[in-house]
Amino acid sequence: MQNSHGLLPSHVDDDTAAVAQARDLARLLAVLADPSRLGILTHLRSGEHQVGELATHLGLAQSTVSQHLEVLRRTGLVSTHSHGRARVSRLEHEPFLTALLAAAQDLQQAASTTTTNHPEGGLR
Repeated sequence: MQNSHGLLPSHVDDDTAAVAQARDLARLLAVLADPSRLGILTHLRSGEHQVGELATHLGLAQSTVSQHLEVLRRTGLVSTHSHGRARVSRLEHEPFLTALLAAAQDLQQAASTTTTNHPEGGLR
């Protein structure tokens, strides 16, 4: 079967879409791979917070938290709005993030069990 242009087989279009989807997922996982960002997301699960509150909870500089929040905003995981004179951030897509983090913990536990049986394997 050929694509709409008739130049390439349709599986090439499917492969290209799969590569693009994998690239997008890798970007999201890279954002989630940062411990400070995970800490921010964890705190935002309890409700909206100002940058200063997050900085205090996490023991980070406000500028560092602001930079991480910007990355999380660009990814669509966090939104920010004004509450009076203050800017507050809140978690978006909380049910999906909770499920993803639970699955990641399950995978980590399964992988650590594997490393018990095979010391050279598992997550590092």
